[in-house]
Amino acid sequence: MAMIDTHTHLYLQQFDGDRTAVVQRALDAGVQAMLLPNIDSKTIRPMLALCDAFPQQVFPMIGLHPTDVREDYQQELEVVKSELTSGRYIAIGETGIDLFWDKTFLPQQQLALEAQVQMAKDNHLPIVLHVRDSFDEVFEIIGAAAGENLTGVFHCFTGNLAQAEKIISWGFKLGIGGVVTYKNSGLAEVLAGIDLQHLLLETDAPFLAPVPYRGKRNESAYLKLIAAKLAEIKSVSVGEVARVTSQSAREVFGIKTKE
Repeated sequence: MAMIDTHTHLYLQQFDGDRTAVVQRALDAGVQAMLLPNIDSKTIRPMLALCDAFPQQVFPMIGLHPTDVREDYQQELEVVKSELTSGRYIAIGETGIDLFWDKTFLPQQQLALEAQVQMAKDNHLPIVLHVRDSFDEVFEIIGAAAGENLTGVFHCFTGNLAQAEKIISWGFKLGIGGVVTYKNSGLAEVLAGIDLQHLLLETDAPFLAPVPYRGKRNESAYLKLIAAKLAEIKSVSVGEVARVTSQSAREVFGIKTKE
């Protein structure tokens, strides 16, 4: 069983004390690849250092996280553009809109997302979208840009069936993480009506740890718990969940891993 964690922040300071051990535990748990979404210009160096340490298993994205969009977002986006010239990034992300924590910079978040959507199209890269309390705002931008040259994933999907079907109609995948194991999330009922081929596995480590680790530091090794819950929901084997989601991840992100 080989799984791909399509969204994990293993370069953050929460892992400074045991980062190598965390990666090794993930590999031992059957996670063959870990994809790292960027946050802002300050996280690029530690992210790339981890990728250099595990070049066959860890892959970087480049983008500006919506909660880090401020008045200087254009300067941050110039860094993203500059980094893209290296050719080493597998996706634009993580970007999107977050209205849970702060609505102050919504106009800047919208402009930053539009700019990164264009970068994704110009560079023929998938885009990884953070959508929190902002489905309408993100849908407006992605709906206007959707087409043959735009694909990616709605990370940490927690929406309803109609929203899921809209996302799928645009050719995007749904990123499914620890929230699916939460008793009152309602996500299991939504996913029961969605084909497995439209889903990707992710942890969002160190955040959103699945049950029974909810409230504690998350890590990529816990991906197997998310896969097990999806297997239960879809009435298939964990191996089938791993096979289908990993194939989808390879197709979306263009990474080479063993099947």
